[in-house]
Amino acid sequence: EDTGGSGPPVLFSHGLLWSTRMFDAQVATLRSRYRCISWDHRGQGQSDVPNVRSISIEDCYADAVALIEQLGVAPVHIVGLSMGGFVAMRLAARRPDLVRSCVLLETSAEAEPAENVPRYRTLNRVARWFGLRMVANKVMPIMFGTTFLTDPARAVERDAWRERLSRNRRDIWRAVNGVIEREPIMPELGHVTAPTLIMVGDEDVATVPLKAERIHAAIRGSKLVRIPHAGHSSSIEQPGHVTAAIEAWVARFEDGRSD
Repeated sequence: EDTGGSGPPVLFSHGLLWSTRMFDAQVATLRSRYRCISWDHRGQGQSDVPNVRSISIEDCYADAVALIEQLGVAPVHIVGLSMGGFVAMRLAARRPDLVRSCVLLETSAEAEPAENVPRYRTLNRVARWFGLRMVANKVMPIMFGTTFLTDPARAVERDAWRERLSRNRRDIWRAVNGVIEREPIMPELGHVTAPTLIMVGDEDVATVPLKAERIHAAIRGSKLVRIPHAGHSSSIEQPGHVTAAIEAWVARFEDGRSD
């Protein structure tokens, strides 16, 4: 999805089990000033799924490179959340010519922790054969923080996202395998030269704040911000906070200020 226009390009790379919809709030605000481009990773959202056992993060990275080059929009400001951050970090480390700045939300530069793998594989098997509706109540606390999950005022919104999760395509298991089996990008983060903003929710249990701190330590000159009352889907849980941070970050470089 491309809002078009002549503004500087900002690309949005979504997290596993979701789609471009998780950045709707950010795009709605930023599109008046920037060209906002978002896409569904292969095997998710509205994108086609290849007939493979695992859709690797390396394939998703290659897709991002191809998208940027095909549109001719480099260098871009890349915003990546969780799995989207895996892609964004690879772009910044390997193709600095394509990246103006980088915003990483709720992500990790490490391989999936061994202790998580059995649980995630079990959930993935159930989702493959019976659909995500069967495991939605177990996945929601991974995707969202306590504040969002318990706030009575957000019950309708919460139910809408649970329904989105439940209606996910059955073949999402291929993309899940790719995330579970990903290689770490941490050894390559020393190559990142693009200005990088790292944000993490203080209630994130999927990629805990310590993981964001490790990325911050590995990328020279990066900035780390904690998002209050947010879990693993901060763009949804705290949309105003996240949007304001992205807008201020991108403006620093587009307005000629890099301090």
